Amino acid sequence: MTADKQNEKPQGKSCDFFFWNNEGAKRCPEAAPPPPQPPVVINRYSDDQLRSIILRMRERHQLFKDKVLDHYASSPEITPPVKERKRQAEEERIKKEEAEKKKKEEQEKKKKEDEQKKKEEEEKKKAEVKEEEKKEEVNLKKKCQDTIDPFTDLRYIAWLSVVTLAINYNIWFMTARLCFPYHTESAIPVWFGLDLLADAIYLIDTIIFQPRKQFVQGGDIIKDRVRTKTNYRISERFKMDMLSLIPFDLLYVQFGFKSIFRFNRLLKADTFFEFSDRLESILARAYIWRVIRTIGYLLFVLHINACFYYVASAYQGIGKTKWVYSGLGSAYLRCYYFAVRSLINIGGLNEPHTIFEIAFQMTNFFTGVFVFSSLIGQMRDVIGAATAGQTYFRASMDNTVSYMVTNRIPYLVQNRVRTWYTYTWDAQGMLDESELLDKMPLVMKTAIAVDINLATFQKIDLFKGCDQQMLVDMLLRLKSIIYLPGDFVVKKGDIGKEMYIIKSGAVQVVGGPDNSIVFVTLKAGCVFGEISLLQSSKDGGNRRTANVKAYGFANLFVLEKKDLFDILVHYPESQKVLARKGRQLMKAKGPAAAKAEEDKKKGLALFVPKPATPKLLRAVGGSLNKTVVDRIKVTAPHWSVKSRD
Repeated sequence: MTADKQNEKPQGKSCDFFFWNNEGAKRCPEAAPPPPQPPVVINRYSDDQLRSIILRMRERHQLFKDKVLDHYASSPEITPPVKERKRQAEEERIKKEEAEKKKKEEQEKKKKEDEQKKKEEEEKKKAEVKEEEKKEEVNLKKKCQDTIDPFTDLRYIAWLSVVTLAINYNIWFMTARLCFPYHTESAIPVWFGLDLLADAIYLIDTIIFQPRKQFVQGGDIIKDRVRTKTNYRISERFKMDMLSLIPFDLLYVQFGFKSIFRFNRLLKADTFFEFSDRLESILARAYIWRVIRTIGYLLFVLHINACFYYVASAYQGIGKTKWVYSGLGSAYLRCYYFAVRSLINIGGLNEPHTIFEIAFQMTNFFTGVFVFSSLIGQMRDVIGAATAGQTYFRASMDNTVSYMVTNRIPYLVQNRVRTWYTYTWDAQGMLDESELLDKMPLVMKTAIAVDINLATFQKIDLFKGCDQQMLVDMLLRLKSIIYLPGDFVVKKGDIGKEMYIIKSGAVQVVGGPDNSIVFVTLKAGCVFGEISLLQSSKDGGNRRTANVKAYGFANLFVLEKKDLFDILVHYPESQKVLARKGRQLMKAKGPAAAKAEEDKKKGLALFVPKPATPKLLRAVGGSLNKTVVDRIKVTAPHWSVKSRD
């Protein structure tokens, strides 16, 4: 019925168009509006997505619209008005200016701090320089106040060389100026300046150096400045120095410039001999200075003779006879040439004519014979002392070679002996160092041994932890031996009685067929042979376990077992340390040593001992043997009865 009513057409009213409702009925537009219909939703998710897209599109449209109207708009946020933007720009500008101002202030502050630091550093450096100068002044004052060791202070010896130059100037030039006409107007200022310089050196030596020399009194070295000064002032040396400084040169004013007034300067000649002694004590080859000194004596004697010859020529009249100086050429060189030919008795001189000339020439001959025989003898002693070691070496080598030739030693062995002599002498300058050290007291020998070998001994692991004095005693027992290339130092199986320390060169531990395999090369500072040295001779414990031969020339220190045991008697703690280390070394090398010992015993035994029965076989065999024995005991009576029957 409801459907029929809906399908009915309204009367009295016209309708332009109709639409169908949900139920499919037509209605007129003038009729009452129907209630809003809900949207058609097919898929909820798709609907939500479409709605969000539409919303974003609208927002985007509005954004671009605002962008066209306002060019400053750059984000979806609300664009501030123009005044607000100006205010923000002003604030940013102010902040930027403040930041720049603050940055400039910080830079200026940092610059001021840097300048302040530089000023402080400069002031600090100036203060340090002043402190160093003060320290140098204090040190200089202390040095000036310190005393001098005249035997070992090289500064004093250097000063003595300067004084020696001044002495030689006075001795040589004073005599030459006295005899030869060298006091000319142009030369006098030069001589006067050199004289003042030599006198200044004399004065400095007398005031500063000589009063500070240490001396020995009652076995004590006196280093007190007051006592050294007093000792110098009461000595003969002080009196001679003061006499040599008396200014007789003031007589130049009355008598003119003459070198005779400086003859008191020769009284300081004792300083020359002191310098000679000190120089010999510090030179490694003192014979060189002795030769130079002897030659100097010879030249000075010829100089004095040349001066006398010129004076004699002037007395006779220069150029009056053929014997006197002719007056041509250099006066000093001509007269010196005459002195050389006259004193050395070369001959070829002009014959003297007057009694004075004959007497002078005869005196020259006798003086030349005496002086030159003395100088030649002194030169022979100097050269002999310089070559004494070389002479001893040659004599020893010649005697050894003569002995080998007499006994028809093979030529190869002779060459090796010669090589050993030559290398030993070139390497250490002597054949046996102990000969030199035996002449020294124990303290000196100990000091030399410690300086040469203690550092090497302290690096040896075997002796670490031992008493220091024990090491020093061992150093005194060491012997130096040089081995030639290819010489065997020790051989495997030999009885070990020494321990070796390599001083220089190298040795090789070799083995294999013909000892062609090199196991290791030992160099300076290494030790070998210590195991045989520490082990006893029981069961062959002191047998060598390897072959060691020299690789090139090898200089080795040798310490014998007897010497070591004699030392260990006085150091029981060190003896325990060495015994413990010896056991550790044997334990480390035990398997190899045990195997070698076993092989040795097998090789020497006539009958090899029967090997031990294994435990399992011994257990099984023992039970079987017991069963067999029990059965034999049970059946034994029956066997005895049958035998009686």
